Amino acid sequence: MSTAQTQRQGRPHVVVVGGGFAGLQTVRSLKRADVDVTLVDRHVYNTFQPLLYQVATAALNAGDITYFLRSSRAHQDNVRYRKGAVTGVDPQLRTVTLDSGDTLTYDYLVIGTGVTTNWFGISGAAQNAMAMYTRKQALVVRDRLFTVLEQAAAQGHPRDLRFVVVGGGATGVEMAGALAEMRNNAITRTYPELNRDRVHITLIEMAPHVLAPFAPKLRDYAARELVKRDVDLRLATSVSEVRPDAVVVDDDEVLTADMVVWATGVTVHEVVSTWGLPQGRGGRILVEADLRVHGFDEVFAAGDIAVSEDNPLAQLAQPAIQGGKHVAKQIKRLVAGEPTKAFRYRDKGTMATIGSRAAVAEIIHIPKLKGFIAWVIWLFIHVVGLLGSRNRLSTTVNLGVRYLSWPRTFNAIVGEVEVPTPKSQDRTRQST
Repeated sequence: MSTAQTQRQGRPHVVVVGGGFAGLQTVRSLKRADVDVTLVDRHVYNTFQPLLYQVATAALNAGDITYFLRSSRAHQDNVRYRKGAVTGVDPQLRTVTLDSGDTLTYDYLVIGTGVTTNWFGISGAAQNAMAMYTRKQALVVRDRLFTVLEQAAAQGHPRDLRFVVVGGGATGVEMAGALAEMRNNAITRTYPELNRDRVHITLIEMAPHVLAPFAPKLRDYAARELVKRDVDLRLATSVSEVRPDAVVVDDDEVLTADMVVWATGVTVHEVVSTWGLPQGRGGRILVEADLRVHGFDEVFAAGDIAVSEDNPLAQLAQPAIQGGKHVAKQIKRLVAGEPTKAFRYRDKGTMATIGSRAAVAEIIHIPKLKGFIAWVIWLFIHVVGLLGSRNRLSTTVNLGVRYLSWPRTFNAIVGEVEVPTPKSQDRTRQST
C-alpha cells in the first residue's frame, strides 16, 4: 500500500510536487481544507531565489534564505513531506512515481517544479559557465570567486582578472553590481596584493539595454549605475562559446575569464516531457484559465512551470505565489462540489537593485522609482518576503553588515577555498 493511501483516511489526497513559491503557497493555503496534503521535493528546504546572488557574493549565509519544508507541520496538521525527485506521472492512474521507486496516488495533483538553467545550446556553456539557480550553485560560485582572489594574491597578481556575468536581466544586473562593489570596496583593504584596476567585471547582454521589462528611463539609470561602478557593459553582444578560461563573443573576440556566471534564460526540466502532460512554449505545461492542466481536470500547474496560451505570465515570484493561492482555492471549490474560477493575476510591479543605495522599482499605482528610495523598498520587500522570523532577522543583520560596514571591514561570509597553485604551475594568460 502506498504512503498516500495510508495517509488519506477517507479524505481527498492532494500531492504537491515542488516546494518553491507556487508549491509551498498551495500547501499553506490548504491549511484549513478538508484534504490531506503530501509535499514532494528533492530538497528538504525552500530557497528564496531572489537573494541567491547575495549568497554567491558572500553577504548572506545559505541558511538565511532557505526554509525547512517540514516546518510547515508546526502549524498545519494536514500536511506530510516526502523527499524525492519525481520520475514519472500517470494522469490516467493518478499516480506519481519517485526516484526511490515509491508511488503516491492522488485525487488532485499540483505541479510547481519550477525550471532550470537554459544554456541555449551555446558551445561550452554548460561545462564551463556557472549557473546560479539553486543554493548549491550559489555556494559553488562564492567559493570559486574567493579561490580566484586567493590564487591571484598568492601569485602576486601576475595578470588581470576578469569575472564575466552573462545576462542583463535582474539576476545578471544584481550579480554584476554586487561583484563590482566587492571589487571596489574590498580589494584595496583586504587584498593588498591585488590591484583593484586589474580586476574586471564584465556584463554581457545580447539586447541593446539591461533590464528589458523595465521602463526606458529605469533601464538607462541601471546602465549608468553599473558603469559608475566600473562594470564593463557589453550590450548588443552575443556569446558564441564559453571556454574554460575565456568567453568568445561577437566577431570572435576572446575575453579571458576566471569565472563565468550564467544568468540568462531558464527552461523546463527534461523529465517533464515524459509525464504525458501537454507542453507549450519553452516546454512549460499548458494550463487553462483556472490553472488546471489542459485535458486533465484533477491536475493543476502553477509558477514557472505553467503557461497559458491566452495569458502567459512572467516567470517571477509574484505570479507563482498568487498562482499557488489560486490553485488551493480551486481545490477547495472542487472538494465542495463547486465550479472553478479563472485565475486573475494582480500585477504588483517589479524591482531590481544595482547595488548599495541604487535600485529601480515599478510598483503599481505609484510613480516609477530609482535610487535610494527604490533601494529601501527593495530591501524591505525582500526581507518581508522571506519565510520564517529567523530568516528575516538573520538576513536583516547580514545585509546590514554588508551595506553599512563592508567599506570598512569587509567581513564576508566565505566557505571552502582551494589551496593556491604555486607560481611555477600557473598558466600565464594574455589579458584583454
